[in-house]
Amino acid sequence: MADVLMVSKPIVPPWHDSSKNLVRDLATNMQRHVPIVLSQRGRAGELVGFERARLEGIYSPRVSGFAPALADNARVLMRLLAGRRADLWHFFFAPNPRTSSVGRLAARVRSARTLQTVCSAPRDGVDLGHVLFADRIVVLSKHTEARFLAAKIAPERLRLIRPAIAPLAPLSDAERNAARIRLGFPVDAPIVVYAGDLEFGRGADLALAAHRALPATLGALLVMACRTKTPNARAREAELKRQIEAAGMSSTVRWLGETSRIHDVLATADLVTLPTDTLYAKMDLPLVLVEAMALERAVLVGLGTPAAELAEGDAVRAVTTDADVVAHATRILLEQTEERRALGRRARSAALERYAAPRMAAEYEALYDELC
Repeated sequence: MADVLMVSKPIVPPWHDSSKNLVRDLATNMQRHVPIVLSQRGRAGELVGFERARLEGIYSPRVSGFAPALADNARVLMRLLAGRRADLWHFFFAPNPRTSSVGRLAARVRSARTLQTVCSAPRDGVDLGHVLFADRIVVLSKHTEARFLAAKIAPERLRLIRPAIAPLAPLSDAERNAARIRLGFPVDAPIVVYAGDLEFGRGADLALAAHRALPATLGALLVMACRTKTPNARAREAELKRQIEAAGMSSTVRWLGETSRIHDVLATADLVTLPTDTLYAKMDLPLVLVEAMALERAVLVGLGTPAAELAEGDAVRAVTTDADVVAHATRILLEQTEERRALGRRARSAALERYAAPRMAAEYEALYDELC
């Protein structure tokens, strides 16, 4: 049994960040090793299911947002350089030169064994040999695995372990109608949910173009459940809203922003769409899509991205990121009810089989055994 120091963002609610959720679901499902989890001071009581974990309040209670402040990063560095020893350091972040250099140096100083989960793939053009510093590297998709192998990362250093989600149960028709009423959505209209990025890729543009191409008689509502994490994302949202207003679509597009009720939003959808041409700055297999699958919702993604791997076994519809193709696929799935429901059933079966947290934890613990 090993002590595993999980080096990550602060593990604390709200659970709106995929890398935090991955750490949470791994730590709460480990059976043989002891996770050391970095959280915020004074908030341990908010963490449910962490009985096996050793919690360390490294981060300030004031830390918020998606990127810790410089002072909090300095506390994490001091924890690595001078804190209690662990048998293994397990890093969770998108590889970048500065953070990887710090991790490599700290591990060398402490002679630590290291594992690095690539929560989202590095930007194109990054020197992968520099940013992938750990003894073993976990990738979340075949897509990123192939990219790393093409860059001559030694195959014996790589492991493919798919991410996982907490269990979710589909809603009955009555429960779905009630959820729509709570959210202020129409009960009878087809609903498409776009839960993707605004700043990177063409996903939002393609989702809006597909919505504009739907026949008015369908009466569909497009819900944009997008987090605006940066000033650029906020500017992008404002520009898209101007385009929607100019096209006379304002009454059929709902901007939800960040919400604590995302599972209700997904469960009320007829279709959850992410037809983007890049998943940069997102998890390779976006957990929001896997959650939609578990909720028995039809899901549409773009080919050429890691998310297309969700379509294995025809569990998800993957299409080329061409506006006409996305529009056609969207219309077919909204109009052909039985096809859409069959896709949702296959999606749920795949989510339960491939993306269960106990399965993920067992694969990580086998890797811990190897490293320790």
